[in-house]
Amino acid sequence: IYNAVVIIVFFCFFLFHVIAGAESFLHQEKGLMSANIGDTVTLRCFYKGESAVTSSWYKQSLGDKLNLISTMYMFSSTGQVLYDEFKDENRFSIEGGQGQNHLRISNVELTDSATYFCGVGYSNMVEFGQGAILNVKERRGNISVLQQPVSESVHSGDSVTLNCTINTGTCEGEHSVYWFRHDSGESPPGIIYTNGDRSGQCMKRPESGSPTQSCVYNLPKRNLSLSDTGTYYCAVASCGEILFGNGTNLEVKVALGVSIILIIVLTCIIYKMNMMTCRQCSGQSQLL
Repeated sequence: IYNAVVIIVFFCFFLFHVIAGAESFLHQEKGLMSANIGDTVTLRCFYKGESAVTSSWYKQSLGDKLNLISTMYMFSSTGQVLYDEFKDENRFSIEGGQGQNHLRISNVELTDSATYFCGVGYSNMVEFGQGAILNVKERRGNISVLQQPVSESVHSGDSVTLNCTINTGTCEGEHSVYWFRHDSGESPPGIIYTNGDRSGQCMKRPESGSPTQSCVYNLPKRNLSLSDTGTYYCAVASCGEILFGNGTNLEVKVALGVSIILIIVLTCIIYKMNMMTCRQCSGQSQLL
């Protein structure tokens, strides 16, 4: 009986970690962030634990190494420090506070396009965030991309359809549509599907002489599993630029009924094994 209880407790503990995930002391708002030249963006980073010593920001441009932007010292009069070109420019600033370290970039430029990582140093380890990708673009043709729904919570085995609406504005050229997925791991967003040239359902605006048209693209996802959890982005390449949608956060949960059934089945199997063991022990005792 003791062994059965131990196995059940271990199984429940494992199931809890599968559903809830491992606890982390650091949370960085991840994903793709689009901004126009001249905009102001804020990259957010939250941490917990009174043992944090430092909190830093790093920039990694495509094909380049990590560059240290800033460091915030928790228990020092030094406070916040900006390094190298980030100190020389007045566009970078830190919004610090209890349990937070946000990076603010004003008047963004094309060279600010990069992946930004938040890191927190403790006495015995350093933990990094998953990274946030900043895409700075120069607006052309007044194109807009809208994704719906913003978030969707489903159970494993369910199906869902993600929607992407593109308003082409004054851009009359051909466009291609891509879908990206950014999961909760350390890997960067990867392309999962492309619509190629215009293959969605497009409709011209009713205004006379208006070149603007609206195109709708769908990404169906069937028989979902836990590995499908992540943020899905729609991107359109048109008129010499790439625009990203606001993203759809898809959360796939383990069905509670399935978990309960697994626990019941496991309990029955262990019970039968114990009963067989007891019968064997009783039989051996009678022989003696």
